[in-house]
Amino acid sequence: MALHPALAQLLMPERRAVIFALKGVISMALALFVSMYLQLDRPYWALVSAVFLQIRPESGLVIEKAICQIVGSAAGGGVGILILAFLSGYPVLALGCLTVWIGLNSAAASMVHSINYIYAFAMAGMTAGLVVVLVMANASAADSQVVFAIAQARISEITVGAICAMLVSQLLWPVKVKDSLRAQARSAINDTLEYITVELDPDSSHEQRHKHADQILETLVAVNDDSSAVAYEGPEGPGRGRAASLLCNRILSLLAVTQIIGRFRRNHAELVSPAFAELLALMRRQLTQIAETDSYEEGYRLAQQLRRQLKQLRDQQEGEEAIVSRLSQTALEMVGDLVVVLRAYNALENRDQTLLNAPRLKTHRDPLVGAVNGLRTAAVFLIGAIVWVQTASQAAIMLMIMPVVFSVMFSRFSLVALSVILPRVLIGTMVSIPVALLFGLGLLSHSSGDFEMLVLVLAGPYFVGLLVLASRPTLPYGLGFCIPFTIITQPSNNMTFSADTAVSTALGLFVGISVLYWVFKLISPPDSQLLQRRLIHATARDLLDIDNHQHPENWFNGRMGERLLRIANFDQGTGTSDRYMTDLGFTGLNLGHVSIRLRRLIQSHRSASVNLRLREWQKALSKTYLKSSKGQFHPQFREASANLLRAIEEAAEPNQQTAIIEGMFERLALTFERTARTVARATGKPAPQAKRGQDAAAAPGR
Repeated sequence: MALHPALAQLLMPERRAVIFALKGVISMALALFVSMYLQLDRPYWALVSAVFLQIRPESGLVIEKAICQIVGSAAGGGVGILILAFLSGYPVLALGCLTVWIGLNSAAASMVHSINYIYAFAMAGMTAGLVVVLVMANASAADSQVVFAIAQARISEITVGAICAMLVSQLLWPVKVKDSLRAQARSAINDTLEYITVELDPDSSHEQRHKHADQILETLVAVNDDSSAVAYEGPEGPGRGRAASLLCNRILSLLAVTQIIGRFRRNHAELVSPAFAELLALMRRQLTQIAETDSYEEGYRLAQQLRRQLKQLRDQQEGEEAIVSRLSQTALEMVGDLVVVLRAYNALENRDQTLLNAPRLKTHRDPLVGAVNGLRTAAVFLIGAIVWVQTASQAAIMLMIMPVVFSVMFSRFSLVALSVILPRVLIGTMVSIPVALLFGLGLLSHSSGDFEMLVLVLAGPYFVGLLVLASRPTLPYGLGFCIPFTIITQPSNNMTFSADTAVSTALGLFVGISVLYWVFKLISPPDSQLLQRRLIHATARDLLDIDNHQHPENWFNGRMGERLLRIANFDQGTGTSDRYMTDLGFTGLNLGHVSIRLRRLIQSHRSASVNLRLREWQKALSKTYLKSSKGQFHPQFREASANLLRAIEEAAEPNQQTAIIEGMFERLALTFERTARTVARATGKPAPQAKRGQDAAAAPGR
C-alpha cells in the first residue's frame, strides 16, 4: 500500500519545514502585535507561548495544545493566588508550597504520554511560579489587587500567544492532523504486513522480527496520540479518532496472533503438517500482494479472498493434531482482524458507521517514575530559588522558571533520549545568547522601537530557529534557541536595551539549563531492569483482571500498547541482542488474547464447576507467566489446565472445540517452558528442568 503521490508531496520535509517556519513567524508577529496593542506587561511571554505551539503545528494539534496551555495557565495562576493569599507573609513557606506544586505537576506529566497534555502541566507549574516569584520580588508594593493583576497578566499573555498561533494555523496553509494520521496508519499497516510475512518465514532472524515490531509499536503510539487532536478538525474528526483507535487496537491483536503462529512454526516444526504448511504459505503470498497494492479497495478484496481460502483449507483438514486445528482457526481470526484494520484505515478518510468503537491506547502509569521526576523538577526549582533568595537578582528568576518548564516537558523521556536532548537544548541556548545580544538587541537599540522594526529585526532569527524546530532530530536545538532568544531580547512597548540586564538574564538562563542538565544526570530514573520488571508485573495483574471487563480484548490491547513500547525501548537502551524482555512483553500480549479466546470457546460449556476451574486456571496463568519471566517453571499450570479440561468435558460432550482447547493448553505449556529456558539462559541462571513424571500425568494432549 504505497503512499499516495499528493500526500507524499505534502509531507516533503523541506517544503513542510519552510511552511511551518513561515507560519510560526507570522503567528509570533501577530501575538506580539496583539499583546503590545493591549498594553500587556510582558508581551514576550505571548511569544514564548506561540513558540511552544510550533512543535507539531498541524491544525488539530495546535488547537488541542492551545486549550491545554490556556487551561494549565489558568490553573497555575489560581494556585499562585492561593499560595500568596495564605502565605504572603511567610516567603519560605510560600516557596516551599510552590516547590511541591511544581514537583506534583512534573510527576503528573510523567503519567501521560501526549505531549499536549504535558504542556498543560508545564504551564501550570510555570504560571504559578511566575505569579508567586514576581509578587515576592517586589513584596513592599504587593497587595491583593497587585497579585490578581500579575496573575491576570501572565494568563492573558499565554492566552494571546496560544490564540494567535491557533488562528494562523487554521487560516494560513492549514495542514491537517488527518493527513499525517492517515500516512502513519498506512505505514503501520505496511509494517504489520511485512512483519507477518517475516514472522511466518521459518528462516527469518530474531533481529528482523524485532526491528519490524519496534517500528510498529512506535507508529501505533504516534497514531494514538494524534487521534485525540483530529477530533478538533471538523464534524468528521471524532469519527476519524475512533477509527484510529480501532486500527491501533486491531493491529495489536494481529501482532499477538501472528506471534503465536510464528513461534509455533519455529519451535515445533515437527508438528507442522503438510496441510498447515500449505495454509501458512498461502497466507504469506496473499499478504505480500496486499502490501504491494496501492488501492484500499483492492487490498480489502484480497483480504476477503484470503479469508475465504483459509476457511476452505481449514474445513478440509482431517486427522490433524489438536494444536494444529487451533492454530488454523487462529490464522482465520488473524485475517479477520486484518479486514477490520483495512476498514478502519478507510474510515480515516470516508465515514464508516458500521465500525465498532474501541478505546484509545492507555498510558502506562508508574508511580515510581512519577515520584523520581517530581523530585528532580522540584530540585531544579529549589536550586534556583536558593540562588534567587541569596542574590535577589532579577536574572535568577529565569534560572528558576525556564529550567522547570523544560524539566516538566522532558519528564516522560528515557535517560537514553535525555542524553541526546539535553545537550542539544544547551547548545541551542549557547547559540541564542550571542545572537540575542549582538544581533537582536544590537540592532534594536539603534531603531525607532516601533512594532514594524521589531518584526523586521526579529523575523530572521526566529525563521531560522523555527526552521530547525520543524525537524524532529534538530527540534531540541530549535527549542533551546527560540525560547532563550525571546527571553533575552524581551520585545515589548518600552524596551530598555540595558546591556547589564540582558547579559544577566542570558547568564541566568545558561546556568539554569546547565543545572537542569546536571540534576537530570544526578537524579536518574530507576534502573531499566527494575522498570521492565514492574511492567511485566503490571501485565500479570491485568491477566488476572480480564474477566472483569465487558470488552476484554479492547481493554487489554489498550493497556498493552504503550507498555510494550516502553519494554522495547528499555531493551534497546541496554544494547543486548537477545531482547528477551521484549519477547516477554509480547508473550504477555499473547496470553491475554489466548485467555480471551478460551472464554469464547467454552461459552456453551459454562457451569459452576467450569467457572471455578477457569478462575483457578487464570491465576495459574498469571503466576506461571511471572515464574517464567524469572527463568523458572511452574508445574501447577499443567495441573490447572487438566482440571479445567476435565470440567469442560463433564459439562458437555467433547467435540472439535474441546480438541482445540486441548491444543491451546498444550501450546501454552510449551511456551512457558521455552520462555523459562530462554530467560534462564539470558540471565545466566541454571536451566530449569521440568518434572516430567508429575507433568506427564497432568499434561493434556501428551
